Amino acid sequence: MSSSINERIAAIRASLPDSVRLIAVSKQVPTALMREAYAAGIRDFGENRIQEAASKQSELQDLSDITWHFIGNLQSNKAKKALELFDWIHSVDNLQIAQRLDSLAQQLGVSPQVCLQVKILPDPSKSGWMVPELLADLAALNQCKNLQIQGLMTILPRGLADAEIVDVFNRTNKLAKAIASQNWPNITMQHLSMGMSGDYQLAVPAGATMVRLGTILFGERT
Repeated sequence: MSSSINERIAAIRASLPDSVRLIAVSKQVPTALMREAYAAGIRDFGENRIQEAASKQSELQDLSDITWHFIGNLQSNKAKKALELFDWIHSVDNLQIAQRLDSLAQQLGVSPQVCLQVKILPDPSKSGWMVPELLADLAALNQCKNLQIQGLMTILPRGLADAEIVDVFNRTNKLAKAIASQNWPNITMQHLSMGMSGDYQLAVPAGATMVRLGTILFGERT
């Protein structure tokens, strides 16, 4: 990439509505580049591996106003560490992990902000609730009172045409509104975490409030 990180971030931020939060996906990105992104105004960083995130947080502890977002597949044995390291967990993908996080959050005295990961289309390579499963689990999720359930996250299957991408994003938005209309006391649908480097421009008009951008900011990972 010929342009600087600063220029790329400025251009993308200028293209996003103020209501959309730009999360810089920094997996496999060295902390020196993360500092450049921070200097360009980024305060939200997304990581998908617990160990890598812990190392980076140690190196960047002087940047105390970073908000850390976990966006990877969360295994039950890493749940406690995730709660210790991250402000947001976007990838809560089944009832069992939600209940595990809820129990651990109570023990740790934390109240993490989470998104429920949903699969609008079947995709064996991705985790997450299918829509009927999620709707069936809402009553149990509403009992997870130590979690701040803030909305939905979706990751698209590969190879979709633009019209199919837009349809998935719109259906995710519609699902969030349907859940919100049920008025669960402990489930809010304020956020839609959807859109990555290749499709965020389609996600924003469909209601995304958080976009997760890596390649377009930092270039291809090795």
